[in-house]
Amino acid sequence: MKLAAIDIGSNAIRLLIKRVVFEKGIVNTSKILLLRVPLRLGEDVFKEGRILDDKCEKLLKVMQSFKLLMEVNEIVDYRACATSAMREAKNGIEVRDFINSQSEVFIDLISGEEEASLIFSNWKTSGLSVKKSYLYVDVGGGSTEITLLKNGQRITSRSFKVGAVRLLESTVKDKVWNELKDFIKSIVKVNDNLVSVGSGGSITKIFKESNHQPHDFISYNEIEEFVKSMASFELEERIEKFNLKPNRADVIIFAGEIYLFVMKSAGSTNMIVPKMGVGDGIIKRLALKHI
Repeated sequence: MKLAAIDIGSNAIRLLIKRVVFEKGIVNTSKILLLRVPLRLGEDVFKEGRILDDKCEKLLKVMQSFKLLMEVNEIVDYRACATSAMREAKNGIEVRDFINSQSEVFIDLISGEEEASLIFSNWKTSGLSVKKSYLYVDVGGGSTEITLLKNGQRITSRSFKVGAVRLLESTVKDKVWNELKDFIKSIVKVNDNLVSVGSGGSITKIFKESNHQPHDFISYNEIEEFVKSMASFELEERIEKFNLKPNRADVIIFAGEIYLFVMKSAGSTNMIVPKMGVGDGIIKRLALKHI
């Protein structure tokens, strides 16, 4: 059985297709296709408050393309989820309805809490121990999702309007930073010794470029040094030296600063970066429906 997930984020749109096999009640998946389209909806929304016509037309073309790819791959089921940018856009529902009618790809505008829940649903397959405590940190273009895990259980989650594209556009207020810091300090105890779990394209790239193996730790100091190194290069130099796509190169430093802020606020000195995201969570949920 093949399932698909469409993640409509603030910085890019992704189509993930996986083959799903059920073995003795266990869901096993293997990736068939991952396609990322650098359509930055947050650029409009965080400055203008709405998705402009040009971006809307491009989004329609992306969804029409994804629909054809899902048909060619004989997808059994799919779900398309839009996160921070579209759910905050004044015309988000209008754009969603337009896309639904023209492409027959039906989009759900999900809350920050559901976004965090979808990411959290992958913890059993991410190599994390149920005996330890973790702080999930997912940094996107428009929002950051924080989830506290203890004994394999989600204790609490919250979404904040702090994202890499928002920082690029200088639209994050001091009040939001303070709310993020206060929330972390309210859920983390001094002796928790939390390990942070990083999710998102930017931390995945930083982890990879730091020559770490899966399930390795990357330290706060390593992330800080890497972010400083990137910041020392102009954008074009950064793209070439670190083999970055343009719409990753201009936000990766901002994303790194968010991860560092969260880790410092939590007193966490190490982070692990398993391969997981909203798309993986969507497919996991879809698979459970078909057991």
